[in-house]
This record gives sequence, C-alpha cells and structure tokens, in this order.
Amino acid sequence: MSEMSRRSFLSTAWKVSIGFLAAAGVITSWDLLKPQLAAGVDAIVRTVKPEAVPTSGVLEVPEARGYLVKTGDGVIALSEVCTHLGCRVPYIDENNQFECPCHGSKFTREGFYIEGPSPRGMDHYETEVVEGVIVIDTSQVSAGPPPGTVG
Repeated sequence: MSEMSRRSFLSTAWKVSIGFLAAAGVITSWDLLKPQLAAGVDAIVRTVKPEAVPTSGVLEVPEARGYLVKTGDGVIALSEVCTHLGCRVPYIDENNQFECPCHGSKFTREGFYIEGPSPRGMDHYETEVVEGVIVIDTSQVSAGPPPGTVG
C-alpha cells in the first residue's frame, strides 16, 4: 500500500472542498429560482379569512405562488414572479417592499414599480371571498401597473 504525499492529500482536499462549495451554490440558487409548476398554475387556492391578512407586511401563499396584501381597498393577491425575467420576488420587511434578488427590481408593498429593469409592477391574481375565506384564482392574472403609477 503506497502512502499519499502531503501535496497529493492537500490537492485532493482542495478539489473536494471546491466541489462541495459549487454543489452548495447550485442547490441554493435552484431553491431560490426553481419553478413551482405544480403549485399556483391555473389553480383555485383557498387561503385565509380576510382578517388574518396583516395590515403591515404581507402574507405569503406558497400554494398560489403569491402574496396577500391588505390595502385601503381590501385585500389583493400579488404574483411572486418578477415581471422582468421571472425570478421569485421576496418581500423584505426591513425595507417594506418587494426586492428581486436577480436583477434588482423593487416594488412597493402593493406591487407598484419603484425601480429596476422590470417593465411594470407586480402582476395581480383575481380574488374573492367565498364562505368567509379569500380564494385566489391563479388562472386570472392581471398585468401589473406601468412604471410611474402610484397607488
């Protein structure tokens, strides 16, 4: 049995470490950008009672690939898909806005365009209250408002 030299050992250790780092990067990126085709595509999603939607912040609805937001006019459902290239747009509580991690588009809490490469605000889903519960129809998508529109 031949002994491994220190140089050979360190070379192998570096290659394995870089492989793990690359795999972690791919897994993290995929988790952020993965399509969720089974959820939220042309679906009727029953969510929560209107009073369960927070008055500040948003309520994430993973099954609809969207968010519920309470506004002065009631509750709206926003798509989580960025109108630029389709990345998932998370809500950032500290900034009170949506911020796309892919290319930097920013949107108000109500989905209006603030800045970035997106051509419009966040898209909306149709909603209605059925038997006291908000129902989101993800097959009915309305294009987000154009830049310069303020709610």
